[in-house]
This record gives sequence, C-alpha cells and structure tokens, in this order.
Amino acid sequence: MGDNSPEKKTGCGLLNAVFGRRWPRRTTSSSSLPGIKDSNNNFKQAEGVSEAPPKQLVSKSAPNNQPIKPPPPINVYQQQQQQQHIVKKAPQAASVQEALPQKQQQHQLNSYNSQGYVNQGRRVPREATGISGELESMIADHQKSKGSNTLVRASSSNVMLFGNLGNLRQGGGNTGSSTNTNEQYFETSPSSSSSKQPNKYPNSVMGNVVKKQNDDSNHHRAVTAQDASLCRALSTRMDPETLKMMGNEDYKSGNFAEALALYDAAISIDPNKASYRSNKSAALTALGRLLEAVFECREAIRIEPRYHRAHHRLATLYLRLGEVEKAIYHYKHAGPEADQIDIAKCKSVQGHLNKCTDVKRMRDWNSLIKETAAAISAGADSAPSIYALQAEALLKVHRHQEADEAMKNGSKFSVDDCTKFFGPIGNANLLVVRAQVNLAVGRFDDALEAVQKAAKLDSNNKEVNPVMRRARAVAAARSNGNELFKASRFSEASDAYGEGLEHDPYNSVLLCNRAACRSKLGQYEKAVEDCNSALNVRPKYSKARLRRADCYAKLEKWEASIKDYEILQRELPEDEEVIKVLQEAQAQLKKKHGGS
Repeated sequence: MGDNSPEKKTGCGLLNAVFGRRWPRRTTSSSSLPGIKDSNNNFKQAEGVSEAPPKQLVSKSAPNNQPIKPPPPINVYQQQQQQQHIVKKAPQAASVQEALPQKQQQHQLNSYNSQGYVNQGRRVPREATGISGELESMIADHQKSKGSNTLVRASSSNVMLFGNLGNLRQGGGNTGSSTNTNEQYFETSPSSSSSKQPNKYPNSVMGNVVKKQNDDSNHHRAVTAQDASLCRALSTRMDPETLKMMGNEDYKSGNFAEALALYDAAISIDPNKASYRSNKSAALTALGRLLEAVFECREAIRIEPRYHRAHHRLATLYLRLGEVEKAIYHYKHAGPEADQIDIAKCKSVQGHLNKCTDVKRMRDWNSLIKETAAAISAGADSAPSIYALQAEALLKVHRHQEADEAMKNGSKFSVDDCTKFFGPIGNANLLVVRAQVNLAVGRFDDALEAVQKAAKLDSNNKEVNPVMRRARAVAAARSNGNELFKASRFSEASDAYGEGLEHDPYNSVLLCNRAACRSKLGQYEKAVEDCNSALNVRPKYSKARLRRADCYAKLEKWEASIKDYEILQRELPEDEEVIKVLQEAQAQLKKKHGGS
C-alpha cells in the first residue's frame, strides 16, 4: 500500500480513537499553509501546493468492487483552530488524562453501549474500546448517580479516588469544576513555621489550658463505601502479582503509603497469598504502624506456616514491642532468615527486663530508669509497656518533663490496638500511667479520660481508684482557683490552688498558678519559691520561668532576671515580648552599675 492507504495508521492512534477522525500526515509543503475553497465551496490546495491525487482503493467486501471514496481533505487552518480550542477547553487535571472537550466527552459516553460506540456513522466494537472506554463510562455513571467528582483518571487504563492522589491536595469544595487551576491542586511549597503566628506561651494565662488537636489521619479515611468498592472493582482487572511488584518498587523508593495501597489492592484480589500479607506488614512497619504489622504477619503465617521470612519479620516486631519470648519462638522458626545475632538481642533485652522487675520490687527508681533505657537500646525501641515503666519511675523521682517525653515515645498506638494486642488488663496498666503523667503536666481532662478508660478495661486494677480521686481533686482545685483569680480574689484563689497541692504537691500547673496569685499580692519571694518548685519538675515550663523572671525584676534582682529571660529567648526566639523585657532588664542592670 502507498502512503495514502486508509489501512496505514497516520497520526496518533489514541487521537483517532478518541476524536473519531483521521488526522492527515503533514508534509513540508502543506503543514503551515491554509486551504482555500472555490466558488462551489469545494476545497482545493492553496497556490504553490502540489499534491498527487490519492489512489483509488477497491474494497473486496464492497459490491462490484466499487472504489472507496477517500475522506475529504481537511482544512489545515481549521484543524489547527480545533486543536487550540480543545487544549483551551481541556481541564488542567493532575493526572495523565486525555484532553477532551466536555460536550464531545459526553457525546462519546452517551453513544457507547453494550455493543460499542458510534464513531462518525460507523459502530466500533466493544473490543476496540478497551478498558479506557469502560473507565470513562463508569466514571460518568458514578458522577451522574452520586453527584460527586471523587473519581479521576489517573492514567489511560485506571482510575482512583481523588483524595488518594498522594502528591495532590483536594480543592476547597471538591466540586470538580474545570476552572480549577494547577495552583489549586499542587503544593507549590511546604508551609513554613515562620508563616504562623508565634505562640508566646504554650499555655493560657493560668498555664493550664491545653487543647486537643484533631487527628489528621481521620481525613484520609473519610471515603465512602461506594467509592471504595468501585475502585476495588476496577483494581481487580489487574494482575495481583503486577500490583505486588509495583508495591515493591514504591517500597524501595521510600513511598511506603503508596506501597501499602498497592499491597492492599493485591490482597483484595487474592487474600490467600502469604507474600502479599508479609509485604504489607513491611510497609506498615515502615509507617510506624507496628501493631497492625504484627496482625498481617500472623495472617501470612496462618496461610503459609513455614514462611520463613514472615516468621523473621514477626519475630523482629515482637522484639521491638518487648515481647521477647514470642520473638525467640519465631526466630527459631525463621530458618535461614535468622542468625545468632537475633537470638543474642532477645536474650539481652530479656536480661534487662528481668532486672526491671527486681529493682521495681525494691522501689529503686533510679535503677529502674537505667534498666528500662538499656532494654530500649538493646532492641525494644517501640515497647509501650517499657516506656510506661520508665515514665512511672521518672514520676517517682519528680522528673515530670522526662516522664512526659518517655510516655510520648511509647504512645504511638491507639487504645483499641493496644487493647487488642496487650489485652484489657495490660492496656489498663498503660492507661493508668498515662493518666498520672497527664495529671503531672497539667492535662487534667486527658488524665480523667485515660483513667476512666482504664477502669472500664480492668475494674480490679488497684491503682485506678486512687489516681481517679487525685485527678478529680486537682481538676476541681484548678477550676475553682481560676474562677477566683478571674474575679481578682487572689488570696482565695491562692488557697484554692493550695488545696489541690495537698493532693498533688509537685503539680507544676498548680504551683505556677499559686505563684501568679502571690505575685499579685506582692509576695514575690513566695512566688519565686513556687516557680522554683515547678521548674524543678519541668525545667522547660516557660510560663513558670517567665513568672519567676518577672518576680526577680520586681525584687530588682536583675542578674537572675536576665538569666531567666535569656533562657526564654533561646526557647522562644520569635517572642517579641521576651526580647522587650530582656532589653529592659539589661538597661536596669546597666543603670544600677553606672550609678554605684
């Protein structure tokens, strides 16, 4: 066949299928010159353009071997204008998506049926459309029935939920309007801390109001069941082994969330493949979701009991979570995957945990702090029970700030996951320690919530009731004192805070609040004493340090005041008020030395 044969593909096959026209092959002589029409409105070449007439083709299927009329030539200028119009009308989507005008897109979707769709008067069989046409139809049907644009084309053969595009952010109303620009979808730069208003002091005026922040992870789970099921149905068209390999590539590249999604898709197709479960466990581990990773490894071993890699992976998870005996068991079943170093780590952690039990019985809190730190360093770096034991010992020696940090390091899992993993009694013990830490640092509401959950999980826990009584008494004293302070009844407010300190003598928030009352009453020395006690248990308690610096200034102890202000400036470098009072104190000290 010659170049002008209709059987020879010209231009982009994808454009042929989508737009339903054959795009002419441009030549050096005619690609930039528009065509013209004669008086009979027939198209003819512009002057200076020579082109051989197309050969007549004969169809074997046509009756009497009648020649097939070639398609009429297309005005190149009109063609370019149409292309520009298509580009302008195409939405600036975040995915690799065909740029179709809205009307033409709808027309093609409407013409698509069970037998195929109509393209310029001829019916194209369903097999020729491939999955691309099916996806367009499914998206259109979904949007028409649900009235939402939560699905987008991620490629020419796949769709996904708009909220699951890892490098995109959703528009304000998620309206799916074609007028959205790229700036509405793409993060141009990460938000910097300098754009936020500086938080002068971490707490409120009384230093005891702490607000909970919303958990951003809930936003990613806000997907309707219909959308999820549709995507799951579409994902089943892919080979699960291909999904696993794609997940492996993302995992190697550090894209753990994307890898997890691909492993989940493979599992939804073939839930009885142990390797998919094991790989999902690895992705969960990389994301810090260790308890979920344990459950996936267990499932992999249930499917394939002699899966050595799953045994090794589960043993390592158990070691990190402080479950040493279980870790040793699975290392022994890991075959060539395990070695003597793994067993040695388990024995080292076990030795430190045994010592923790002994020193706690003797109430040797400093030794308990050392042994828990050694167990964590030896391999149990994500064990909530060990961190809780360390936090409990730190509370006993009045190192409240360090206890809070220890509990945060071990509190990476939800209450439900901990209950499922450690059991109700084990998780109740964790919640009791958490309640005591929250109480010590002034999170009174959180303390009450934690101890109440502990009581529901284990009503026989002997520590629940004492902690609950103390939490309620301290919270009531704080609330009463705050009301009196707001009414400028400083002496009564001081007494109210003192009543709370009878139940919790080292509570930094109550000490700081009573210091505020004593400062208002002109009792600067006593206020300094309360601030000293608060800073002894929480050295980074900025509110107490600021109050002490102010009292030192009122006592004209400028050196001590400047020292506290300088510490505050290092901790709060953007706080203009701290800089201002520091400069004033330095000026007063200079004046004092100049006058002496």
